[in-house]
Amino acid sequence: MTQDAGRGRGLDGKALLLAAGLADLAVSTLGAALGTVRGVLRRSDAAELAAEAGDDLMARGRLALDRYAAVPPAHLEILARHALARKTADDV
Repeated sequence: MTQDAGRGRGLDGKALLLAAGLADLAVSTLGAALGTVRGVLRRSDAAELAAEAGDDLMARGRLALDRYAAVPPAHLEILARHALARKTADDV
C-alpha cells in the first residue's frame, strides 16, 4: 500500500487505516507478551514464581473485598458512641 492509498477515500479509508493500525498494535503487543511468558516458563524457579503470583492475587482479592464489601458501622451506634464520649468528657 502506498502513502497516498489512504488519502481521498474519505471516512472509509480512514476507518480502514485505523483498523489496520489497531490490528498491528494488537499483534505486536501479543507477540511481546508471548515472549515474556516464554521467558518466565524457561526460568528454573517458575513454580515458586507462580506460587508467589497466586499469593499476591489472593492478597489483592482480599483487599478488594475488604474495601468494597465491608459493612459500614450502624449510624445509631456511632451516635451512641459520640454521646457516651461527650458524657464522659463532661463528667471529668
